[in-house]
Amino acid sequence: MDRPALRTIAVVGLGTMGTGIADILARSGREVIGIDTNDAAARHAVAALEASTARSVRLERMSEPERREVLSRFRTYPDIEAAAEAELVIEVVPEDYDTKCQVFAALDTVVKPGTILATGTNALSVTRLAADSDRPERVLGLHFFNPAPAMKLVEIVSSVLTSPEAVAAVTDLARELGKDPIAVGDRPGFVADGLLFGYLNQAAAMYEARYASREDIDAAMRLGCGLPMGPLALLDLIGIDTARTVLDAMYAESRDRLHAPAPVLRQLSDAGLTGRKAGRGFYTYEGPGSATVVPDSLTPDPAGSGTAGRPVASVGVAGSGTMASGIAEVFAKAGYDTVLVARSEEKAEAAKARIASSFSRSVAKGRMSDEDREAALARITTAGSLDALAGVDLAVEAVAEDLEIKRQLFATLDKVCKEGAVLATTTSSLPVVACARATSRPQDVVGMHFFNPAPAMKLVEVVRTVLTADDAHATVREVCARVRKHPVDCGDRAGFIVNALLFPYLNNAVKMVQEHYASLDDIDAAMRLGGGYPMGPFELLDVVGLDVSLAIERVLHREFRDPGLAPAPLLEHLVAAGCLGRKSGRGFREYASR
Repeated sequence: MDRPALRTIAVVGLGTMGTGIADILARSGREVIGIDTNDAAARHAVAALEASTARSVRLERMSEPERREVLSRFRTYPDIEAAAEAELVIEVVPEDYDTKCQVFAALDTVVKPGTILATGTNALSVTRLAADSDRPERVLGLHFFNPAPAMKLVEIVSSVLTSPEAVAAVTDLARELGKDPIAVGDRPGFVADGLLFGYLNQAAAMYEARYASREDIDAAMRLGCGLPMGPLALLDLIGIDTARTVLDAMYAESRDRLHAPAPVLRQLSDAGLTGRKAGRGFYTYEGPGSATVVPDSLTPDPAGSGTAGRPVASVGVAGSGTMASGIAEVFAKAGYDTVLVARSEEKAEAAKARIASSFSRSVAKGRMSDEDREAALARITTAGSLDALAGVDLAVEAVAEDLEIKRQLFATLDKVCKEGAVLATTTSSLPVVACARATSRPQDVVGMHFFNPAPAMKLVEVVRTVLTADDAHATVREVCARVRKHPVDCGDRAGFIVNALLFPYLNNAVKMVQEHYASLDDIDAAMRLGGGYPMGPFELLDVVGLDVSLAIERVLHREFRDPGLAPAPLLEHLVAAGCLGRKSGRGFREYASR
C-alpha cells in the first residue's frame, strides 16, 4: 500500500477529545471533516474552535486572516458518508466495543480503498477492531491525550494485521502536528494510561476508605510529586465512566487487584456523576463542562475541629543529615528559635554550615537580605547532646530510617523534653505509633513528614496515630502554616499518601520493562508528555535510589499483603548488583562518574 498524503482527515465523534483533535488538524493546514450525529455536539465543536482561534489572535499567535482560514477548513456533518473523501479517519466515539464496530463497519462501506482507519481507544483491543474490519491492514490505534492541543504525546498502536505503510503515514502526521509519537503494543491502557489508571484507581480507593480527604489527596500529589493535577481532579477531567471502562479492561487482562475498579467509581458512574462533563464527580462544578469547582457538602471545614494547638516558640531538630539541616533551615527562616542537635557538636556545626551556605545562595539570588540571613542564623543554636532539647515546644527527629534507632531516640526525648512538648517524627515509611509507644506520652507524638529538599518542597504529611491528642495534631498544622508549608492529614499506615500512590506506579513501570512491553525511553517519554509528569518513572527511580525504592516497595507489600505490590524482580536484581541509580553511577541508566 502506498503511503497516503493525509491532507483530508475525518474525525468521527465531536466530544472533548474529538474537538481537540479537529483543532490541531485544522491549524496544521488539513481539511477536517467533523462527524457527529448529535447536532449540539457539532455546534459546540465549531464554537470551541472559534473560541480557541480567537484566543490565539488576542495572544498574537495568529492573524485574523489566518484564523478565518483555519475556521474554513473545519466542516461538520451528521452522517458517516461525509468521510468518503478522507485519507484518514480518526474515530473518537465512546469507549464501547459495539459502538466502535458499528462505526468501522459503516466506514468500510464509505471510504476509499487506501484510507487509514484509526481508533482513539485507550481501553479496547485494536487488534479485535481490525479483525472485524473488511480491510484490517488499514486499522490502527491513534491515541491522543487530553487536552489534545496541549499534550505532546501520541501513542500509535499497530496490530499484527496493520501494514507498515499505514503506521509510517500516521507517525509522519503526528510529527508534522508537533507531537511526539511512540509505538506501543496492543494491550489495555497501552503505556501511559496503563501506568496512570492504576495510580488513579488507588487514589479513588484511598478516598473511598476515608483515609484522607479528596483535597488532601490531590494536594499531596501535586505538591509532593510536582504533578500538574491531583488524581481525583484528573479522574473528573477524564470522566469517571471512562476510567471505569479502562480499568475493567486492564483488570480483565492482568487480574491485578490494583486494576480492579474501586467501588466508588461504579457508584459515581451509575449515579451519572461522571466528572466535569456532568458537572459533578469527586468535586462539584459550576455546571456541566465547567472547570470551576464550587463548594459542596463534602468540602471540609478549613477550621477543622476547632481544637487549638499548643503554643510553640522554640523548635528542636535531631539529626545532622540533609533532611535535618533542611528542616532546621525552614524553622529558623520562619522566625523560630531552633536547636539543632547531632551526635557531636562538630556534626551539628557542619549541619549549620550547610544552612549558612543555603542562606548565602538565597541572598545571591535576591530571595533574602543580608540582614535576614544573619537574623535567621542567629536563631540556630547547635548541640551535641539531646539534653539541649529540654526547653523546646516542638521536637522533630530526622535521623536514619531505622525503627530501632528512632525508638531509642524517642525514649530519650521522652525523658529530656518538657511536659506538653510535641514530639514529631519525619519518617516516610515506618509506623508512627511504634515511635509513640517508646514514650510514656504517646498522645504527644505525631508524624511530620517533610519532603526533600525541605526548604523548597511545600508539602508536609501530618500523620496522627490512634493515640495522638487533638491539640498535638493541631499544633503541627499551625506550625506548618507558619513555616509556609501545606499540611495534609493522613492516617498512620505505610506510605502515608504520596509514597502509597507513587511507588506502586513506579513498580508497575519496572514490570512493563521487565515484560519487554516498552522501552525505558518510551515509558519515560509517555509519562512526561502524556501525563505531564516532571520526570519519567525511570528518571525518578534513579534519582530516589533503587535501594530506597525497593525498601519502600517492601514495606507497602508487607503492610497491604497485595500480590500486585510485590517488588518487581528486575528492581530487586539491580539492587543486588549494586546498581542503585545516580548515586552509584548506574541504575536503570548509566551516568558519568563524578
